[in-house]
Amino acid sequence: MVHFQETLISWYLIHKRDLPWRETRDPYKIWLSEIILQQTRVVQGTSYYLKFINEFPTVKDLSESSEQKILSLWQGLGYYSRARNLHAAAKEIIKNNEGVFPSNYNDLLKLKGVGPYTAAAISSFSFNEAKAVVDGNVFRVLSRIYDISTPINSSQGVKDFQELAQSILNKSDPATHNQAIMEFGALVCTPKAPKCNKCPMTLECSSFKNDTIKMRPVKIRKGTVRSRFFIYKVFYNSPEKLLFLKKRKAKDIWQNLYDFDHQEFTKKELFDEHIQTFQNEKHTVSLSHKLTHQHIMAFFVLCPTIKKKINKELVPVKINELKTYPIPTLIKKYLEQEPEIPNSV
Repeated sequence: MVHFQETLISWYLIHKRDLPWRETRDPYKIWLSEIILQQTRVVQGTSYYLKFINEFPTVKDLSESSEQKILSLWQGLGYYSRARNLHAAAKEIIKNNEGVFPSNYNDLLKLKGVGPYTAAAISSFSFNEAKAVVDGNVFRVLSRIYDISTPINSSQGVKDFQELAQSILNKSDPATHNQAIMEFGALVCTPKAPKCNKCPMTLECSSFKNDTIKMRPVKIRKGTVRSRFFIYKVFYNSPEKLLFLKKRKAKDIWQNLYDFDHQEFTKKELFDEHIQTFQNEKHTVSLSHKLTHQHIMAFFVLCPTIKKKINKELVPVKINELKTYPIPTLIKKYLEQEPEIPNSV
């Protein structure tokens, strides 16, 4: 175990990437980076992190912002519940903790949107608390080093891997250890084509010895992809350069983001049949958009209109103010493809 810890940290100190959140122990900044990097690649997440830090230097600044502004800045990252939870947690800290960020694992877990991994990351990186982080990278590294066949997304697997990670944690320097094992998984022990020829731990890697690298980690396949079919009517007032948006209020995808007036169909046959009624329209666009568990097929038809005839639920938005409204990536794609609407996204 000592050899593993020493080898891991030695590797990390030489090969670690220069990332902005590694330059601080400020729990607010580390929390922000961890929430952004959930389900997001480092390359993409870095620009969002810098944008948020610039816009909201402190947790107080974040708490005082409007949700609409936060969702607008989050646009393109997906999983928008992360942004809503971020805002709610910032308000909790200001209201219940006098603006002081929680300094230990158990108190961090009380924040909305903060689970065991995030709490361990913040508490160890900011306060050097001896709590092991277990993310996708750590699951992969440990499952290969110890050649573990227990599924990582089973209740038993989650328990076993957390206990294992905690048992091998370098208690004298948990912050560096946690950073190191995640970085090792991201750069060397990768999901596909792991760099075993550059790995300093092949001698103690059981999966390498047993030729089971490609079989680890084991994961139970869950759920099926749901297909959804939307027909959007895009009401547009050309003289006044107004688009009419609709705020999504239901607890569905894109909650509190804005899209257009639309109708959803449960079957592709009905969707295709309804599209035929717009075959004489000049401005139509068909797009598909994939989410983690949903595949959306969307048809857009541009509807020139005047303000008086618009449904009261629709919000008139000037084209040059569109950037202040959070919209899903699907809507952004459409606006980039419709030549009649000036590109302002």
